[in-house]
Amino acid sequence: MSKTNAGNFFEDFSIGQVIEHATPRTVTEGDRALYGAIYPTRFAIPSSAAFAASVGLSAHPVEELIGFHIAFGKTVPDISLNAVANLGYAECRFHAPVVPGDTLSTRSEVIGLKQNSNGRSGVVYVRSTATNQRGEVAIDWCRWVMVHKRDADAPAPEAVVPSLAPAVDAGDLVIPAGLDFSSYDFGAAGEPHRFDDYVVGEKIDHVDGVTLTDAEHMMATRLWQNTAKVHFNSEARPDGNRLVYGGHVISLARALSFNGLANAQLIAAVNAGSHVAPAFAGDTIYAWSEVLDKAETSAPGVGAIRLRLVATKGRDESMTLKVDEDGKQKYAPGVLLDLDVWALIPR
Repeated sequence: MSKTNAGNFFEDFSIGQVIEHATPRTVTEGDRALYGAIYPTRFAIPSSAAFAASVGLSAHPVEELIGFHIAFGKTVPDISLNAVANLGYAECRFHAPVVPGDTLSTRSEVIGLKQNSNGRSGVVYVRSTATNQRGEVAIDWCRWVMVHKRDADAPAPEAVVPSLAPAVDAGDLVIPAGLDFSSYDFGAAGEPHRFDDYVVGEKIDHVDGVTLTDAEHMMATRLWQNTAKVHFNSEARPDGNRLVYGGHVISLARALSFNGLANAQLIAAVNAGSHVAPAFAGDTIYAWSEVLDKAETSAPGVGAIRLRLVATKGRDESMTLKVDEDGKQKYAPGVLLDLDVWALIPR
């Protein structure tokens, strides 16, 4: 009997199946340092313990996406080791800031299955929950991923596609305990723009670009203990290219968004997200944002801003998300990521 893990294939999943993922992972200051070395992030709260304390966060949190990538990485050996591609996200909420010393554990429940028409793969929908060492929920989210079948002749399960909310309601956002932006230091944060300076429908070009390298994306993915074959093994794909982890593109786009959204300090939720096209080493990533909505919160001086964050391969000065082709709406050429988030910003 083999002692090695070949990963689950599409026919190994069943509706209602609950998976407790190995292994717990403790967050360290090293994660913060490596994240800053890999991504051009400059947001003041995760960068400065003094700034975090000045807005009511006595424990210095790391970037929300550090927690997400770690928690997500735990799910890979069981959910997406045999993935074709990670397709999208929904209903993601950040319940509590993650700080160095927190240990994250993740469990997932299978909430949907749908075999593809080619009979060789299918889409698996899961709801995953990351908890800390005190049993408190830190992050929860849904995602769907295309997974190879082990046997193309295996019977297809009954198709179940879950109904997922198009967005997290602003009233359901979790505001970190003690957060207070009433004495916010705009000079230290790097930009003067606050809640009232942004208008629904406004688009913001984040200007800067970063060229992907194999070394960086593989190091980042290894940091999150994500073991998906397509990110590391050039023999895992017919084209011989290592696929860049979609979360790597998310983190690059979020870091690039500092230029124009430096005060969108904390991600409160990911409403939806799609990896529209694959990214590979040599691609140069740019980003732009569109303001979708704004909402007040009960925390002093804190507003919520809903943003569409788009990453593109190559410069897209038109900032076009979708185009009409043959009478159908399709993503514009070059779009890699379409992410819908709520962020917390000073009022």
